Amino acid sequence: MRVVTFGELMLKLSAPGYTRLFQTPELDVLFCGSEANVAVSLAQFGMDSAFVTKLPDNDVGKAALRSLRSFGVDCSRIPFGEGRMGVYYAEKGASQRGSKVIYDRAGSAIALAAPGDFDWEAIFDGADWFHWSGITPALSDSAAKITLEGCRTAKRMGLTVSCDLNYRKKLWLPDKAQTVMSELVSYADVCVANEEDADKCLGIKAENTDVELARLDADAYRQVAKAIHKRFGCSKVAVTLRESYSASRNGWSGLLYDAATDEVLTSRKYQLDIVDRVGGGDSFSAGLIYGLCSGMPDQEALEFAVAASCLKHSIEGDFNLVGVDEVQALMCGSGNGRVQR
Repeated sequence: MRVVTFGELMLKLSAPGYTRLFQTPELDVLFCGSEANVAVSLAQFGMDSAFVTKLPDNDVGKAALRSLRSFGVDCSRIPFGEGRMGVYYAEKGASQRGSKVIYDRAGSAIALAAPGDFDWEAIFDGADWFHWSGITPALSDSAAKITLEGCRTAKRMGLTVSCDLNYRKKLWLPDKAQTVMSELVSYADVCVANEEDADKCLGIKAENTDVELARLDADAYRQVAKAIHKRFGCSKVAVTLRESYSASRNGWSGLLYDAATDEVLTSRKYQLDIVDRVGGGDSFSAGLIYGLCSGMPDQEALEFAVAASCLKHSIEGDFNLVGVDEVQALMCGSGNGRVQR
């Protein structure tokens, strides 16, 4: 199975360890982005994984390309052109101090890209699955049009389309998000959301929940998943459920609704002691895609996705650098972290 993901690749500058931004004169550097994170994770699972974006035609853009290729991701359909590399600054939270992200991405190459920059029929030649997230259409009106063109072509060519709603309040407001995303999500076969995405992106709110108080009502999210299917036709809807006790400790689980059986499945819950939570949702999407592409029953695919993303929370950086055997070991074991000899 060949999976193509589409989005922005960014330069991440992060404070070392748990220091504040510029508390020390050093910053850690890596390249990442939601859909790139998914592509890297799928490559670690042994899948044929490709990533599409537009990069600036300079040494930074070329370094970003080399970074993804080093993880086994096919980048052969990435064009270069005008614009810059989007940057984000990050500091990890701990205990009651939350993590912080500062974006510096206006005028990036992908935000300035035009629909004609991407030959979607060539990009999807031999592909089986297309994945994107709500971050990409939030970058610019042009990026939204390119995403729509990709979705239309993927559906015409018979690919399965998945979308992670991924609402980012620093990129757009709910009114604009709902206008754009309502059309795009109608092309998705598989939709992934978290506690607030459905509300902000689609106007579908889970009742009796408060993410700030770590209070989640699984029954409410079952209804949200069914409502997304009813309104947009997605055949499967997954919801990640994060109970944020503090920046360092979270409860982590998920649910999956299958429209064919009208059944809502729930996963095992993990209690996380977090090393780095950025990329947690992307690793869930990658795990779900892998599970479904591999022919796993829905319950197993959901458990694989939740276990994969559980492991990601133990890894520094945005990429989930684990293999299938490690995920399956967690699914079948106690998760007590004992040394493997």
